[in-house]
Amino acid sequence: MTLGIGAYFSRKNTDTDEYFLGGRSFPGWALGLSLVGTCMSSVTFLSHPADAFKTSMIRLTILLAFPFVSMFAVFVLLPFFRRGTISSAYGYLAQRFGRSVSCYAAAIFFLLQVIRVSTILYLISILIHSVTGLDFIICLLAAGGVTAFYTVSGGFDAVIWTDVIQTITLITGSIIIIGLIAYKSDGLMPLIQAAAEHGKLSFVRDLNPVTGELESMKSGFSLTDKTFVMLLILGVVQFLGGQFDQTSIQRWCSAKSPAEAKKAIYFLAFAAVPIWASFMFAGTMLWAFFYFNPDPAVTEMLSGVRKAEEIIPYFVMNYVPAGLAGLIVAGALAAAMSSLSSSINAASMVWVEDIYKPYLVKSRDDRHYLKVGFASAGIVSLLMVGGAYWFYKADANTLNDLATIISSICAGGMLGIFLVGVLTRCGDHRAVWLALAVNAVVTLYILLDNKGIVPDRFSLSINLYYTALVGNLLTFSAAMLAGVFFKSNVKDFTNLTVWDQEKKPLV
Repeated sequence: MTLGIGAYFSRKNTDTDEYFLGGRSFPGWALGLSLVGTCMSSVTFLSHPADAFKTSMIRLTILLAFPFVSMFAVFVLLPFFRRGTISSAYGYLAQRFGRSVSCYAAAIFFLLQVIRVSTILYLISILIHSVTGLDFIICLLAAGGVTAFYTVSGGFDAVIWTDVIQTITLITGSIIIIGLIAYKSDGLMPLIQAAAEHGKLSFVRDLNPVTGELESMKSGFSLTDKTFVMLLILGVVQFLGGQFDQTSIQRWCSAKSPAEAKKAIYFLAFAAVPIWASFMFAGTMLWAFFYFNPDPAVTEMLSGVRKAEEIIPYFVMNYVPAGLAGLIVAGALAAAMSSLSSSINAASMVWVEDIYKPYLVKSRDDRHYLKVGFASAGIVSLLMVGGAYWFYKADANTLNDLATIISSICAGGMLGIFLVGVLTRCGDHRAVWLALAVNAVVTLYILLDNKGIVPDRFSLSINLYYTALVGNLLTFSAAMLAGVFFKSNVKDFTNLTVWDQEKKPLV
């Protein structure tokens, strides 16, 4: 079906506005479902259950910040991107700080999207490998190839309408898994009780990487340890940065009206956390199920001999009837394809509109840039396959843990720069580059410190989880300070800060 949708919409892609924004004609409900599908991905379907299965509910704390951050998007950010003048966060940065900053931010986004799609493709390839028994590489190429075909050929129209179908399929996945566990266990209450007694439902206990046991975390504020408060703050920073993500802004700009764009954000804000929680709860119930029904293979996953991300595929293959197993696999495939297609299309749009067109090849006709869009989507797909293979060879506690650390490191302080631009009139490109240099030095120092290279007496003991938090705070502070000396050369701040919005209806 997805291949057919891609082929159908390929006929409409006659210009870049249609290919990257679908002609700006989508209803809010469709965009909301698409945003849910994009946020969920196979990271939700496989990695979130695996994380709760092996540790606790602790990383759900990060996700609790999402609805609050979404409201910031509705009331503050949406007006920036519904004025009809820009269609990307990097177009905004070009107006506010100049094209050099815009190009850098676009490159960071491009890198993060490659990391994201690689993670997702790796996870779904594991599932296909477990279900079919085919070689992992064949599964990787098959899953990546199908998604790449309909995304590259069908453009944004294909992305949105396949997302709608895939998200509905995805949501049924956790319900089926939890229902099956309840059926096989004569109800969930004994499982919930066992999970609670062993700290699996806790928001304040995490896995000790040395002993492999759950232990209580420290409380309060700390840059050394994971605490409930710090993970909640990390969630705010992580999702706030995500509101400047092109996969989000692309949908806001593609809605047929500002009201429809708001509907999409509201839908996402109040649907995402319950869905995330359901998948983590499914992982916890899997732990409890195997606590009462020991299985040597599952014990290996808990001990680290096998990857925890194998728990859903293993359960599907060995404990689920064939018909229902097909529905679960379909849900996982749907989750993966929805996120992969969105990120591939958004990354190719950013490459064309924010890097290629303004810097590399200027003043060509739209047909040329449309061809480059097709080509860049194909290149992102190839990088995705290579990255997924790297994850396959990587060694980590859980992939959810590894992905959080990588995202923190690669965030590059860009949230701090966006906030300086949106909230103040301070600084120009020189202030921004100085702030980014400060962020780079501090991030490198934290990395070396965590590798044990920095002598103990000079150690900051900052957990890698908080690299993005520290980096963005320093970047914001450094840019504000540098802005005292490097004044902005923008003459008209209309629609460039929250204090300078036009008093007219959005388009």
